[in-house]
Amino acid sequence: MAGMTKTKVLFVCSGNIDRSPTAEDMFKTRPDLEVMSAGTSLLARRRVTRQLVEWADKIFVMEQKHADRLEHLEPGARVKIVVLGIPDEYHRNNPELIRLLNERVTPYLQQSSTCTTH
Repeated sequence: MAGMTKTKVLFVCSGNIDRSPTAEDMFKTRPDLEVMSAGTSLLARRRVTRQLVEWADKIFVMEQKHADRLEHLEPGARVKIVVLGIPDEYHRNNPELIRLLNERVTPYLQQSSTCTTH
């Protein structure tokens, strides 16, 4: 797989404490991905920036409000964003959170590794 470009994936939640870091931990070991996480809150552990949004090929946000915030930050981001619909009710590495992330993120990441014609 030498020379294969990695898909840059950004996971976004509010505080970058529970949901997005769990997702980052889950997917960062995949050899075809470069993964980061960030939060939209002023108090986020790692705050999302325009540079992070521009860096990412795909952005998974936990809720619609995160997508709205990213589109406000960088209007062109909409085409990269997938809203996962995962509410802020899970602690980091919660088994149900991990199940939801696997179920909702994986189908989108499988698409990026295959060459499709439109």
